[in-house]
Amino acid sequence: MKFKATEIAQLLQGTIKGDENVEVSTLSKIEEGEEGSISFLANPKYEHFIYTTRASIVIVSKDFVATDSISSTLIVVEDAYHAFTQLLQYYNSVKNNKIGIEELSKIDTSAKLGENVYVGSFSYIGKNVILGNNVKIYPSVTIGDNVIIEDNTILFSGVQVYEDSKIGKNCIIHSNVVIGSDGFGFAPTADGSFEKIPQIGNVVIEDNVEIGSGSTIDRATMGSTIIRKGVKLDNQIQIAHNVQVGENTVIASQSGIAGSTKIGRNCMIGGQVGIVGHLTIGDYVQIQAQSGINNDIESKTQLYGSPAMEASSFRKSYVYFRKFPEIVKRIENLEKEIKQK
Repeated sequence: MKFKATEIAQLLQGTIKGDENVEVSTLSKIEEGEEGSISFLANPKYEHFIYTTRASIVIVSKDFVATDSISSTLIVVEDAYHAFTQLLQYYNSVKNNKIGIEELSKIDTSAKLGENVYVGSFSYIGKNVILGNNVKIYPSVTIGDNVIIEDNTILFSGVQVYEDSKIGKNCIIHSNVVIGSDGFGFAPTADGSFEKIPQIGNVVIEDNVEIGSGSTIDRATMGSTIIRKGVKLDNQIQIAHNVQVGENTVIASQSGIAGSTKIGRNCMIGGQVGIVGHLTIGDYVQIQAQSGINNDIESKTQLYGSPAMEASSFRKSYVYFRKFPEIVKRIENLEKEIKQK
């Protein structure tokens, strides 16, 4: 798919310096630009590449001043980085704008599909499923009975959505995500074995949520596991039964949240963080990577370590920890001196 400079300038509300009819069909880094590609310059340390790049079009901010000749056509905008982000979003929406039902997919007759829906081959849509307008279901996706998926949501290949789950508008669910599998609920019995506790709740994912590949969100024992609007989950994250994750919270890869924990809004949780069950974590909490959380956390707290502690205390303690062998040696020497006296 090709785009002219005039079309891109109109999309980005920019002005053209150079050939307004030049066409591009791909995006590139400025240092790797080839003919037919479009790039951008936002960081001054990359400025020297604009004089050598072979990219056909380069997006620049309005405060850019050239100090040498440039062969590329320039599109001048208010903020080059923001404009290129807009362009990436537009390119992605065009690239993923598939429509229609492919052969070898199976859709139950009771399912209701909105306008401009795409369902890829080998996907299964169960009974009483509702798909909103512009929903994209890529190949090999399974959607269980009574699932609701609202407008403009994308499910990439291999996603498994168990029965009764609800997914809001404008969500992106990446490959091999599992939504609504059973929570980890077992009761010990007299003979030492474990009896499975039926998990009869569901998962509710609100609008504008993105979930990375290989993540798992368990259904509630009763009620709902809830991912609030604007949440962003990285790859390979485990969300257990009855967990609630607040609005606009972001969680990095390989973190695990145990059952019935409630996480507030606008939190930032690093990779490989472990959070035990039945806790309440406030709003605007920041948890550094590999921290272990085993107590309730007040809002606007920064935490390090395992078990985690307040960030400034952790940093002070870590200074002493690094010097611990030296401190022990000094104590031993003092003990020797005392004994000698």
